[in-house]
Amino acid sequence: MGIPDHLTCLLRNLYAGHKATVRTGHGKTDWFQIGKEVCQGCILSPCLVHIYAEYIMRNAGLEKTQAEIKIAGRNINNLTYADDTTLMAESEEELKSLLMRVKEESEKVGLKLNIQKTKIMASGPITSWEIDRETVETVADFILGGSKITADGDCNHEIKRHLLLGRKVMTNLDSILKSRDITFPTKVCLVKAIIFPVVMYGCESWSIKKAEHRRIDAFELFDAFELWCWRRLLRVPWTARRSSQSILKGISPGCSLEGLMLKLKLQYFGHLMRRVDSLEKTLMLGGIGGRRRGEKQRMR
Repeated sequence: MGIPDHLTCLLRNLYAGHKATVRTGHGKTDWFQIGKEVCQGCILSPCLVHIYAEYIMRNAGLEKTQAEIKIAGRNINNLTYADDTTLMAESEEELKSLLMRVKEESEKVGLKLNIQKTKIMASGPITSWEIDRETVETVADFILGGSKITADGDCNHEIKRHLLLGRKVMTNLDSILKSRDITFPTKVCLVKAIIFPVVMYGCESWSIKKAEHRRIDAFELFDAFELWCWRRLLRVPWTARRSSQSILKGISPGCSLEGLMLKLKLQYFGHLMRRVDSLEKTLMLGGIGGRRRGEKQRMR
């Protein structure tokens, strides 16, 4: 890995001879020696996880294998985030080869592949796999990092999912929002601080089409999610003949839900543009080469 010896020695000495105790309702337990892992909340924890994952990937030889896909001119076959690993290949045989390599190298360092949490997603038909006499589940979508990933790459399902999650959270806060001990401006702040982030989570990566764009507008001006929140907060039923504009005028929410989403998108875009070289920046600028039959390669 190329880590200097003095840094390795520093990490070892950091927890050498450390002891811990557990506080219970009846007092503290006897002190015991710490043999593995680090203290909860230690800043070294994410760094060590990344080093561990990188060590496994290098020993698996994924950089030398031909099983990969090309994104923006770069050959990629794995993406890692903390302890989550995504393997990518163009064929079923190549993907299975990558998975078995990672499994073997992980077992050498004491890690075991959890078949129950392993999912396979393909853009076309694929046969079922068995690893250690356990069947690996084939799915059309899955949740990763709080976002829903689909085989067709459409974010329409993700938008609907977050809108439903926002409604659920708003309903769960009914007892708080109906309390007379909380002022109305504070309730408006609670909606913006608790409800809206649930709906906007991951919106920086959404490719909103015209149909979804109209849906978000509707969710804001007429029977929209935002308007639904304000009506619920004001206890105004849909049968009451109050226009949407009068509801928004009474709340004075400031920046709309769509405006907040646009702000997050622009902030994320600026963050990527300030980076010197990254895959995300290349994708954002449209640097994905494509070639049509009988035509020169052009950029989209």
